[in-house]
Amino acid sequence: MISLYRVLLALHVIAIISWMAGILYLFRLFVYHAQENLDAVKERFMVMERKLYQIITLPAMVVAFLLGIGMVYLQPYLLETHWFRLKVVLVLFLMGVTHWSGRILKDFARSQCKISSKTFRFLNEIPTLLMIGIVLLVILKPF
Repeated sequence: MISLYRVLLALHVIAIISWMAGILYLFRLFVYHAQENLDAVKERFMVMERKLYQIITLPAMVVAFLLGIGMVYLQPYLLETHWFRLKVVLVLFLMGVTHWSGRILKDFARSQCKISSKTFRFLNEIPTLLMIGIVLLVILKPF
């Protein structure tokens, strides 16, 4: 019989994949948006960015977080492990990056975003690096 923990874990992984796909694509859209000069195209990017953030990225983050809490509830010993504590720190940073992307959306909507497309290309790597760190901690459990 499949345990509740394994079901939560599978759903958690699905939510994380959705969250990562959303945040990585959102920053790629920011790159294109920042280098665009035509107002009609900028407006189209804003619609795409807003829908991606509100319909996929943010809900997936919340679901991943809640499922993670459920797994910790079922296996509280995780809180005692160093790898898990570091993972939580990296997840909190990733959540912060996700919320910051929401602020960037608002800046674009007010035509107040001062971040260049080149800078967005660099910033796009932050979620990737956080994801790599999280995956390595979960798989390798180095501590």
